[in-house]
This record gives sequence, structure tokens and C-alpha cells, in this order.
Amino acid sequence: MKKLVLATSNKGKVKEIKALCEHYEVVPYTEIIDEFEIIEDADTFKENALIKARAVYKALGDEDAVVLADDSGISVDALDGDPGIYSARYAGEDANDKDNLYKLIDAIKEKGLKSSSAYYTAAIAIVTKDKERTVHGWMYGIALTEARGDGGFGYDPMFIPIGYDKTLGELDDRIKKELSHRSKALSLASKVLKVL
Repeated sequence: MKKLVLATSNKGKVKEIKALCEHYEVVPYTEIIDEFEIIEDADTFKENALIKARAVYKALGDEDAVVLADDSGISVDALDGDPGIYSARYAGEDANDKDNLYKLIDAIKEKGLKSSSAYYTAAIAIVTKDKERTVHGWMYGIALTEARGDGGFGYDPMFIPIGYDKTLGELDDRIKKELSHRSKALSLASKVLKVL
């Protein structure tokens, strides 16, 4: 089984990627080398994913490594696309998922709204010795000003996908896996991995 090194230590992402890439031995890079800071200073999800994948590939020092990085977030139309690439640190550098979630809920409320159209983006970068590839996935829906359900992670409890009346925090994992921006991007990434 081929090893796929993830350029993340986010437990939620690791779990989701492991479930979607079952033909690979999926290993977070922090199980191989010490965690280090990666400065994500690009202005697109794609470029930030590439920054992470390149940094981990270089740090591993293994030219046979296959590194996968994901950069993802939520963009809310009523907030002109915020938090976007800043989703993971929306409430500040040391904020956790709940801090970010409630800051976004408050930001929508401050507009005098109970909800807004929104979408998730996932950009996945794959870096090997001689190739760099990126793919994207999207999921559209509504961002609420309340958190419902305790499934998923991040902004899931406030996001209702189009065609549903439950948040990602309330929906069954199987349904979420079919709809997820990350699963759409990973489905494309798995096709890329097959030809590397």
C-alpha cells in the first residue's frame, strides 16, 4: 500500500482524508517528523495548499514521498466572501474551531441577517519529486446564525448544504462524505494519484 503523507496535523482533516483515501496508508507528517510552522501567506486556497505540500515534502528529505495538502474554508456572501482563506484563524491565531464558528455567526448577525448563502472551497495540492498538481472541490449552501448538531468540525454546525434542511453537524457522516467539498476534491486527487 502506497504511503500518502498529509501536510496537516488537524485531526478532523486527517480522519476525513483517511476515510476518503482508503487505498493508501495515510500518515500525518507529524508522525514522521516534528511539527513545524508553515507560513501560509498566499491569497488563494490553491497557493496555500501548494506552500504546505512543498514545505512538508522538503522537510521530509525523502525523494520518494507523496505529499498531499489541503487548504479549505468557508466563504459567506453577506460578508463579501469572508472568512475565505482566513477560515482557520478567523477569530485569531490561537483560536479554536468554536471561537471561529461563533465569530462567524456574530459577523452574520451584525449584518442584521439570520442566514446567508455561502460555500466551502477545498484546494488539494499533491507534491512529488517531479510533479505538482492541484484540484478543487466546492459545496454550496446556507450559513446560519446558530450552531446545530455536534458532528463534523469547524463551521459544519452552521452550514446547511443545498437540498438539505440539516446542518453538516446534524447530517449522517455518509451523506456528508458524498456532499463534502473535500470529498469532491479528493475524488479528483485520487485520479491524479493513480497517474503519478
